[in-house]
This record gives sequence, C-alpha cells and structure tokens, in this order.
Amino acid sequence: MTERMKIMVMGATLMAMLSPAVAQNATTPTSVPPQSGAPTQTTPPPQTTPPPSGSPQTTPPTIQQRKDNQQNRIANGASDGQLTASETRNLEKKESQVNQEERDMKAEDNGHLTSADKAALQQQQNHLSNQIYQDKHNASTQNLNPQTKVGQRAENQQDRIGQGIKNGQLTDRQTANLENKEAGINHEVAADRQANGGHLTQQQKAQVKNQQNNLSHQIYKDKHSGKK
Repeated sequence: MTERMKIMVMGATLMAMLSPAVAQNATTPTSVPPQSGAPTQTTPPPQTTPPPSGSPQTTPPTIQQRKDNQQNRIANGASDGQLTASETRNLEKKESQVNQEERDMKAEDNGHLTSADKAALQQQQNHLSNQIYQDKHNASTQNLNPQTKVGQRAENQQDRIGQGIKNGQLTDRQTANLENKEAGINHEVAADRQANGGHLTQQQKAQVKNQQNNLSHQIYKDKHSGKK
C-alpha cells in the first residue's frame, strides 16, 4: 500500500468515527434557561360559552293588540261570508261596549288601567273572542254567489265594510250601525221574497235599491270621517 493510499484510508476511518457525534449535536436543541425574574407564561384555559338559560318567554298581547286582532277577525269574517250582517253587528256592539268600559276605567284613574281593570277587560275580550269563533263556524253564512242584483249589491257592501274594519277606517260603533242597517235590508228582502213566491216585485226592487243607495253613501261617509 502506498503512502497516498494509507492517508486516504485513515481519513475515511476518522470521518466515520466523527459522524454520530455531529448528527447528535445537530438534532439536540440547545435549551435556554429562563432569565432570572422573568414570569413564566402559561396558556389560559379555553373560554366556554355558557348554555342559554332556557327559551325566551313570550310577552302576552296587550289590550290594544287584542282589540286589533279581534277587529281583523271580524273584518275577515264579514268579507269572506263567515259572518252575516247580524252577527257582525252584534259582535261590534260588544266590542264597542268593551271599549267604552275601558275609557271609563281610564277616566277614573288618570288615564291608566289598574291590574284589576286589565283583568276585567281581558275576561271580556276572552268572551268576545269565543263568540267570534262560534259565529264564524256556525251554519249562518252570507250568500257568496248571489244571482240577483240586490244580492250582488249586498255582498259588495259587506266587502266594503269589512275593508273599513280591517284598515281602521270604520270604528266599532260605525260598523255596528252600518251592519244594523244592512241586516234590516236583508231581513226585509227575505220577508218580501217569502211573501211573493221567492221573488221581488218591481216596486220592492226599487225600494231596496233606494235603501242600498243610502247605505252605500253612509259607508263612504263613515270611512272618510277620520274617526279612529
């Protein structure tokens, strides 16, 4: 073996002996001791969202909200034929009485309602609500497909009254008065038909037409009176 080859073999052997130490120094991280007096940082625990404390409670409707709701129910019944003119008249009379009693109660307590007043009004509104339901689901209905001009005119005027109730153009008193007149005309027409074999004479038709014209004018006047 020549001198050159000996040197090469010795160099290779030396490199093989040094390789594990070099690898260990390269992979072992150098630990840095914490500085004296420095606070030790800790990871805070994860924040947890507390569960909801039950479902939200539903606020009961106010007296005014119940009045509005019941007026809408009456209006729908008058328009879709579930309530006759007589039924609508009676319901609006009761509604008017409840409203008058509320005004009287407020007048006695400087514009406020006591807890006893509210309880009494709520009970009356409950009775009225039940009456609305009964009247809308009984056998008495309007004729929604009238074949005569008199019947078609009556249906049209019921629709106008129903719209006036719903949009607030007609008060309960105005509605009760209009429906009282409408019920009177309907009763008269029914009696005349019964007396004439189911028909109206020309004279009776003219008389009914005149009454319906007067009622139509009254509906327009009341709906534009500005009363709420």
